[in-house]
Amino acid sequence: MISKRAHETTSFIVMDILERAEELEKDGKDVIHLEVGQPDFKTPEPIVEATIEALQRGDTGYTHSLGLIELREAIAEHYFNYYDVNVSPDQILVTSGSSPAMLMAFHTLLEAGDEFILPNPYYSCYPNFILGSGAKAVLIDTPEDEGFEYDTDQIKRHITSKTRGLLVNSPANPTGIVYSKEKLMELGQIDLPTIISDEIYHGLTYEKEDREYSLLEFCDHAIIINGFSKLYAMTGWRLGYLIAPKVLMRPLQRLQQNYIISANSFVQRGGIAALQKVHDEIHSMKDIYNKRRKYMIQRLKGMGFTLDVEPQGAFYVFANAKAFTKDSRAFAFRVLEETYVGIAPGIDFGTGGEGYLRFSYANSMENIEKGLDRLEGFLHRISDNDKA
Repeated sequence: MISKRAHETTSFIVMDILERAEELEKDGKDVIHLEVGQPDFKTPEPIVEATIEALQRGDTGYTHSLGLIELREAIAEHYFNYYDVNVSPDQILVTSGSSPAMLMAFHTLLEAGDEFILPNPYYSCYPNFILGSGAKAVLIDTPEDEGFEYDTDQIKRHITSKTRGLLVNSPANPTGIVYSKEKLMELGQIDLPTIISDEIYHGLTYEKEDREYSLLEFCDHAIIINGFSKLYAMTGWRLGYLIAPKVLMRPLQRLQQNYIISANSFVQRGGIAALQKVHDEIHSMKDIYNKRRKYMIQRLKGMGFTLDVEPQGAFYVFANAKAFTKDSRAFAFRVLEETYVGIAPGIDFGTGGEGYLRFSYANSMENIEKGLDRLEGFLHRISDNDKA
């Protein structure tokens, strides 16, 4: 018998696209991957070296369930140096990727029947994390004509006795928007038990005069979700962390002890190296991402997609495709089958994403050019068919 919760958990369509793309590749097709948010860069060498050294000295056992104290101290130092925020290592839980951190945060906060506020569009997995806790996601539309940002007054109108918190994601997946200091201050002042701030794309911002801000700078009851996958090109390493108020740490630790035990010991050694030794590599990757971002925006606009809000962070372009389709899922699969280019359908990111397509520029410029050339040819073909 399959549980009602498992039945109600929606698929991650981006992964469905990726897995179909891999099937096509096995059949010899040359697939260009613009669907998945996975850096094409190799993990920087200092991280690899630190991990190999840990393996060679036999550093392969369990660690403290909160994570290596050296890594937690390095994370605390990073938040102090970059955000001027004081965090105790005892407020940090190191996890096997940011997704388990998110899952454990929701399991700690939510009971059956509770409500948690999300933007719409949103990162695909958020509602399922909430569903897994027996609670309900309350969606607040954040449309393009409002900058894909929350309207604070609208949030306040949706708060009920069941509301347990609000989720903020900046830089955002799928839209690439970056919240301003003023907006985060405004959100941090809303009277809610907690705010979860997903900061996994921190460090990946472009052409802003100011840096990105952590919600911890404006709110002492926030839970921060972060990790190493995106900024440090470590997706397969599965290393993340959360920062939480001290009152939540023991419950979170108990969940970690039962669900995961601890993050991999040698991978945590790589995380320390990431925070301490790869600043130059990060700047180099960011410069390349930004060149790809500019190119992709220009090409997509030239094809007839609209971008009233251009992305300033992460590595995605969320393009309005309503001139071409009202069914983004079917359209994305058709593009894959006919052109061998993987793209993410907007509906994967909520009803507010329907009519949009997400393009990842976490791929080489050569592949981006090739993929967009194929897409442009496809759009010309379907346009010509419409005229016939």
